[in-house]
Amino acid sequence: MQTIHSRREARGSPKNPRVWSFVEGCTTNNLSHVIVRGGATGFAQKIQIGSHRLAADEPVESGGTDTGLSPYDLLLAALGSCTSMTISLYARRKHWPLEEVTVSLSHSKIYAVDCAECETREGKIDRIEREVQLIGSLTAEQRSELMEIADKCPVHRTLTSEINIRTREKVNS
Repeated sequence: MQTIHSRREARGSPKNPRVWSFVEGCTTNNLSHVIVRGGATGFAQKIQIGSHRLAADEPVESGGTDTGLSPYDLLLAALGSCTSMTISLYARRKHWPLEEVTVSLSHSKIYAVDCAECETREGKIDRIEREVQLIGSLTAEQRSELMEIADKCPVHRTLTSEINIRTREKVNS
C-alpha cells in the first residue's frame, strides 16, 4: 500500500484543507496484477485479477462478438467505481447522511479546438463525461465538498496525471 504523503502528489491546488487531509490519508494498492489472455483472431479476452474473472471484447459493430465489456467500458467502470467509493468513504468519515452515490459516465472523442479548457489545440482528444448523483439529506456545503472530492479519487488522479507505461516482451523459456 502506498500512502499519499503530500499535496504535491495529488493533482491541482487545494481549495479546502479538509479535503486535502482526507486525500493525504488515502492509500492506493500498487500490488495489483492483471493477466489478460486472447487468441490471435477476434477481440475476445479473458481477464484475471486475483480470484476475479472478467471478459472483454468489442461490440459487433466494431468487429467483435460482444462477449464482454469493451476496454473503454472497463476504463469508465474503474473511474466510476473509484469515484463512488471515494465519495462514500469521505462522507462516512465525516458522519454525513449520504445514502447512495450513482455515477454515470460516457466516453467520446472530440476535436481539441472545441474544448476551451484543454491545452491540446490540434486533432482529437478523449472526453469523459461524469455525472454524480448524491442521495441523502446533505447540506449545499456538504454536496459541494463531496463533488470536489470526486476529482480526488485515485483513478481520476491517475488519468489526469503523467502516466509512464513500460512494455516489454516476455519470452517463453
